Amino acid sequence: MTELSREERVAKFYEESAKRILVLDGAMGTMIQGYKLEEADYRGDRFKDHGIDVKGNNELISLVQKDILRDIHLEYYRAGCDIAETNTFGATVVAQGDYSMESLAYEMNVESAKIARQAAALAEAEDGKIRFVAGVLGPTNRTASISPDVNDPAFRNVTYDALVEAYTSAVKGLIEGGADAILVETIFDTLNAKAALHAIQDVYEELGFKLPIMISGTITDLSGRLLSGQTAEAFWYSVRHVKPFSIGLNCALGAEQMRQYIADLGRVADVLVSAHPNAGLPNEFGEYDETPEMMAGLVGEFAQAGLVNVLGGCCGTTPDHIKAIAEAVEGVAPRVVPETETAMRLSGLEPFVHA
Repeated sequence: MTELSREERVAKFYEESAKRILVLDGAMGTMIQGYKLEEADYRGDRFKDHGIDVKGNNELISLVQKDILRDIHLEYYRAGCDIAETNTFGATVVAQGDYSMESLAYEMNVESAKIARQAAALAEAEDGKIRFVAGVLGPTNRTASISPDVNDPAFRNVTYDALVEAYTSAVKGLIEGGADAILVETIFDTLNAKAALHAIQDVYEELGFKLPIMISGTITDLSGRLLSGQTAEAFWYSVRHVKPFSIGLNCALGAEQMRQYIADLGRVADVLVSAHPNAGLPNEFGEYDETPEMMAGLVGEFAQAGLVNVLGGCCGTTPDHIKAIAEAVEGVAPRVVPETETAMRLSGLEPFVHA
């Protein structure tokens, strides 16, 4: 198909989401693990003399194993996904500090977005169906709301300003690389997410254009709250000011456990709702046992019940899971976005609504 401009792709993104349920890809880490890469594979020639171990730094794949990353994206596109997530979950100055690779964060974002864009072009050439790239901002390995020291509740190992600065660099890299949307995902701390959203808005103002913003929180357990304490509804009220393309949940829970919280969001959110749960809960070996058929049955019910606009998979999911999900939602109408009454909506750990 003819290559579209960024503005045309964004317009198509909105257009397609109004017509059908969009399918997000599945787990990146699960796929990378399948290649059984060793330390030397992560280093490549470029980083062979780096001073500390880098095995497990999956964002390095974007720099040293580009063919592997392109193939993973292409597998997901061929399986039926509409939106691929860039391999940038930990590609921030903050998170890369664990590997003494802070200086590479910007390049990781640029290259990862470029590779996903290349895979999208290859898939589009095969079947003529448009594909999209969501530039991912992960939560980092620090939390701005909670002390890592139980003996000093006031202590923080990161500042809000440092998070904004790190996310600003990442957003610019993702946009340079060709992302069609920015996805703030796996949010366990709302304050971290606010730093990411702050950075996104600043970059948009600087560049003079906007991409769709997707937001996805993480309910950490069956208490129904983010790690920083908010319920799903309160979380939505904390971030709705940026007028996102979508709000949703991912990770931590399987589809069965996530359903009630997706329904909670859908009742109050006047934007699209997304869900990309894990392939069930991890077993005693840390592995995920839900088969593609099992998972597609569960999230397919989300679609049939009119709960979602975007569906995909998180930990433990593969192209086979995404293929089954895509087949389960094909032809199913997307959730109808409700009209909400004007009211004052505030959020602490709990929501407060005053009409």
